Order: sequence, then structure tokens, then C-alpha cells
Amino acid sequence: MRRAALLFLALAALSAGCGGERKKLVAVIPKGTSHIFWLSIQAGAVAAGQEFGLEILWNGPALETDYSRQIQIVDSMIARRVDGMVVAAADRKALVQPIERATAAGIPVTVFDSGLESEKFMSYVATNNFEAGQLGGRALGEMMGGRGTVAVVMHMPGSASTMDRERGFDDVMAREFPGIQVVARQYGMSDRAKSMAAAENILTAHPNLNGIFASTEPSSTGSVLALKGRGLAGKLKFVAFDSNEAMIEDLKAGNYHAMVVQDPFKMGYEAVKTIADKLRGQAPPKRMDLHARVIRREDLDKPDIKTLLAPDLKKYLNQ
Repeated sequence: MRRAALLFLALAALSAGCGGERKKLVAVIPKGTSHIFWLSIQAGAVAAGQEFGLEILWNGPALETDYSRQIQIVDSMIARRVDGMVVAAADRKALVQPIERATAAGIPVTVFDSGLESEKFMSYVATNNFEAGQLGGRALGEMMGGRGTVAVVMHMPGSASTMDRERGFDDVMAREFPGIQVVARQYGMSDRAKSMAAAENILTAHPNLNGIFASTEPSSTGSVLALKGRGLAGKLKFVAFDSNEAMIEDLKAGNYHAMVVQDPFKMGYEAVKTIADKLRGQAPPKRMDLHARVIRREDLDKPDIKTLLAPDLKKYLNQ
């Protein structure tokens, strides 16, 4: 009798391990993991995973410049035979072959946040970054009264999302504010210290500069440090991009005059949802454009803005 019971338990354990109850595995591979933007993406991805019964495998390089590490992670997820993959391409060219390898292996792939020079993926979910850059340019141009000189502290070469923002900014400046001259552009290389150095170089070369646009969180935070160091914070019109707690405080203090803000939680959620839809036999959209918002100091007490700027990360990430 005891032997029969033990055999039953062993068979039950084997059945549980081999049966169809395993959660589908979805790899979510961001460009980086160090900025609050990516943590908000992760929280949205986990929220979708919980809703649709998926196990989220979150793994990305520590630095957004390390696309070779991102390629290694993509290939490791292919080898693991995940059921779906969500990737923010750190470089629009370098990630083409790895993502096409995943697609060729039968893994549905959604590209999110930043584009790719390929169409061999299932869906694309991202902020309309060209439009977001236009919003930033228009906000800055209006603040400056359509006259003066501005500089752009850019992100890094090869990043499609930020290149689109910078193009959108230039487009608005050229078409709507001919009295404003863009006198300098430098890369911050997704690094606060390098962004600060880039801003320092610009301020040295252009001591009478009237405005700054920074196209990412590290570019914004580094640039405002340079301005603070020179006693210029709040004196130059400054439109930042993305947000974190320190940036919100700088907006309150008047060191930024506006921030262009995405909804990374929603982006992570919607990207994983496309995989969930595919696994349930539905046809997800080929492209989903999300819209950025311009936030000024007077907007910070609005309930919807508070939720946008401070999603409940602890609920999903145990932080």
C-alpha cells in the first residue's frame, strides 16, 4: 500500500512537471537597466505578465551603449526557446540579425521603444518619438519668444528612438521658429557625467546661449548639473526629456521649464500584451504609437500627471 502511494506521488510530480500547466516564457530585453525609465517598463511588463499568465524573464545590459551584451542576451533567450520576446534595440543596425534569428526560430518578437532597420518582427510598440521631439521644440521655441540660440545635448549615435526625437526637434525649429538658431549639438552617450561634460563644453563655447533641449534622462540630468555649477540653472530656458525624482524636483525649482514625458509603464504593458495576444491566437497590430506629453511645473499636482510620473513600482517589482 505504501509503495503504491509513493508511486502515485511520483507520477503526479512527473505529470506536473511535464504537463501543459507551465507558464509561457516571455523575454523582455531592454536597452539598459539603470534608469527609472526602464524600471517603469519592467513594471508594466510584469503587470501584463500577471494579467495574462505569462512568466516575464527580464534581462538587459547595465549600460545602454553595450549592444554587444544585448545581442548575447537575445541569443541566450533563443537558445532557451522562450515563447515570446520583447526587445528595445540598443542599436538599429546591430540588433537586426539577432532579432531576425529569433523570428526565424519561430519566436514572436515585438520591438519596443526604439526601432530597427528591419521589418522581420511581429509588432512595434513605442512612443512617437518624432512627434515627441516636435513637442519639445515647440515648447522651447514658444518659451524663447521665437528668438535666440539653443543647443541640443543628444543621446548617442545609432539609437533610433532618440535620433527621431532630435530630428523632430530640428524639424520644428526650422519650420516654426526661424528666428532661433541651433548653435551646438553634442552626445551625452547615455551617461550623466558625459552629458554634464558635453553641456560644459557647449556653455564654454557659447556663453550667451539662451536655451537647451536634452533628448533623454541622462542628457537632461547631466546638463542641469552643468548649469547649476555655473549658476545658470533657471536662467536658460531648458526643456528636458523623460523624468525621475530629481528631475521632478528640478522642474519644481524652475531649473527645467518643461519636461517631455513618455508613459514607459504603458509601453512595457502593451509590448507584452502583443505577445499574449499572439499566443492566444489573436493578431496584434503591426505598429502601436504612444504619445508623449509636455509637463510644466503647474501640471505636477494633477492626479493623472502624478500617476504618470510615479507609477507604483513596488507593487510589481518588490522595491
